[in-house]
Amino acid sequence: MHRLLTALGRGFKEKIGWKRLGIAASLLIIIFAVTTLVRTLKGVDTGIILTALTEIAPHRIALAALCVVAAFCTLTFYDFFALRTIGKTHVPYRIAALSSFTSYTIGHNIGATVFTGGAIRFRIYSDYGLTAIDVAKICFLSGLTFWLGNLFVLGCGMAWHPEAASAMDLLPPAMNRMIAIGCLAGIAAYFVWLLMGQGRRELGQNGWKVVLPSARLTLLQVLIGVVDLGFCALAMYLLMPMEPHIDFVSLAVVFILATLLGFASHAPGSIGVFDAAMLVALPQFSREELLATLVVFRILYFLIPFGISISIMGGREVWLSVVQPWQERRRLSQACTAKARVRQPIKGRQS
Repeated sequence: MHRLLTALGRGFKEKIGWKRLGIAASLLIIIFAVTTLVRTLKGVDTGIILTALTEIAPHRIALAALCVVAAFCTLTFYDFFALRTIGKTHVPYRIAALSSFTSYTIGHNIGATVFTGGAIRFRIYSDYGLTAIDVAKICFLSGLTFWLGNLFVLGCGMAWHPEAASAMDLLPPAMNRMIAIGCLAGIAAYFVWLLMGQGRRELGQNGWKVVLPSARLTLLQVLIGVVDLGFCALAMYLLMPMEPHIDFVSLAVVFILATLLGFASHAPGSIGVFDAAMLVALPQFSREELLATLVVFRILYFLIPFGISISIMGGREVWLSVVQPWQERRRLSQACTAKARVRQPIKGRQS
């Protein structure tokens, strides 16, 4: 049996591989989501959508925007926490904040976040002496923060309101509650594993090892992820139609499941996937009103931060690649001119 499993594992790695399997899974999610979205949007009246947009109270949009700002402020601690965990304490918070914000917003909007976000992080952190391996560790620890926060919030939400996920995963509430308990049990087991280790736990091999946070610091790591997700879900909740009523926990469960599907698809900005999941999971709302909510949320959470990030990174590249070299050349030119002027009078006196 062991030989059979070993042979199957070797054949899987040689013929298929996890990379191809991941690409295939992403494509299937995108195709299914687009098909579902097209079917759901049949008969939608654009005039009603425009009317629904005007009916969203300005103060609710302002509060949602504040929640988005708070979420991105919390997001900056993903990289800051990771940097302190791997011992790169010389990198200041402002650089960690810049890296977290730009790598997430640009990477998530372009798609293939692992590659695009990693490239942006390396471009920023290489100025502070970090290597590609250091950046890989930061990406891993930031991803761990994201997933721990997601699993904790999702586990608590589905344990409390298991029926909230039934419209999306088509499972009975009892099964969803069991999944939720499994998520929370997994997090508890992870904490026990951290506590039982002698010293700090390590992952990796062949020269690539990342030291995991201690159990006490992992509590902080989970808290960062929870606060980030809480503000995001609250922003969506504030934009939802007033009728019919939906409680915050139920919406948070739906929102997190839709977010995870969007991340799994690697689609640019989770376009189509996130929206289809929200529409399917919330059939009690008018499609036009829910689409209006999704449009406003996309503007606040995706488009505006993406524009800011592109402007920041573009301005940074112009400063580093154009302005600074020009200033350096100008300084050297002025220094050479001043040196020549000093030598000329000396030669005159000698003659």
